[in-house]
Amino acid sequence: MTSTKPAGSDPAPRPKRRTFSPEYKLRIVAEYDAAPKNEKGAILRRERLYHSHVKEWRAARDAGALEKLVDKRTSPARPKKSAAEAENEKLRRQVERLEKELARNKAALEVMGKASALLEMISEGAD
Repeated sequence: MTSTKPAGSDPAPRPKRRTFSPEYKLRIVAEYDAAPKNEKGAILRRERLYHSHVKEWRAARDAGALEKLVDKRTSPARPKKSAAEAENEKLRRQVERLEKELARNKAALEVMGKASALLEMISEGAD
């Protein structure tokens, strides 16, 4: 049986990572801590969370680090670069790479020129 899809294509789109606001994290930790022992699992199932989430959020709350509750990878606190800035950065890296390549090629040509001159001197001396 042959597939009509190209090799390596994924039938489902990649899932998007969930993000949680600091307020949500604090609310869930408070609710979890206040719940009787036999209802804590129900809270985690309802919110589709793991115990490790609550442990991490509680530790950050207890350390008094509310900013640690913000996911740095996706938070609006980390400014996104504009398209022009991203393009400029890409072009700067490309220019830097090409300048290094040019310097390497110039050095190779200089060595080739010296080798050619040396071979000419040797061939004139042999005559």
